[in-house]
Order: sequence, then C-alpha cells, then structure tokens
Amino acid sequence: MFAMGLVAGIFGVIASIIALTVGGIDAAFSNDGTSSILGLGLTAMIFSILGIIGAAMSKPKPKVAGVLMVISGIAGFISISFFYILSAILFIIGGFMGILGKREVQTKTA
Repeated sequence: MFAMGLVAGIFGVIASIIALTVGGIDAAFSNDGTSSILGLGLTAMIFSILGIIGAAMSKPKPKVAGVLMVISGIAGFISISFFYILSAILFIIGGFMGILGKREVQTKTA
C-alpha cells in the first residue's frame, strides 16, 4: 500500500506539473491572460501531496491512509482527468487495500 501510494503521488505531481505547464501556455496565448487549467493543476498538486501523506500513514493508521488515498485519486482525476488517470488508479487501488485490508493483531508474550 505504501509503495503504491508513493508511486501514485510521484506520478500525480508529474501530471500536475504538466497540467500547470499546459495552463501556463494557455494563459499566455489567451486574450485575458488567465486559464482555468492553472487552478485545476494546482488542485491536482495539492491532492497528490495529500495522497503521499496518506501513503506515509499507511503503517500506523491504514484505514485513515486508505480514505486519504481514495479521496486523492477521485479528486485528482476530477481536476485534470486524463493526465491523472494512472495516479488515480493507483491511489484508488492502494486506498481500498488500506480500507478493506485486515490488520495483524500482535499478541504479547510474557
């Protein structure tokens, strides 16, 4: 779960940088000098970082980490769609692994 979330986060950051680049080019050539793609790319960057934080929490709190990763996968895909598809798939699979996975119970021996 940790490795899947980390890889998804790295690909998400790369995808959001690409979206920010496309948004910057769009803003440069538009009449009013703005682009909505810039905001969506920034939103995807935030959700990628949130997903990486969720991946880092996968050992101590797997359910919370799973929820963060699923939210990051869905919200990132809504933000920049096709650019984020690989990250979204990895985040959602890793998130459901954390949510639905069984936790190992450690028994103390005297």
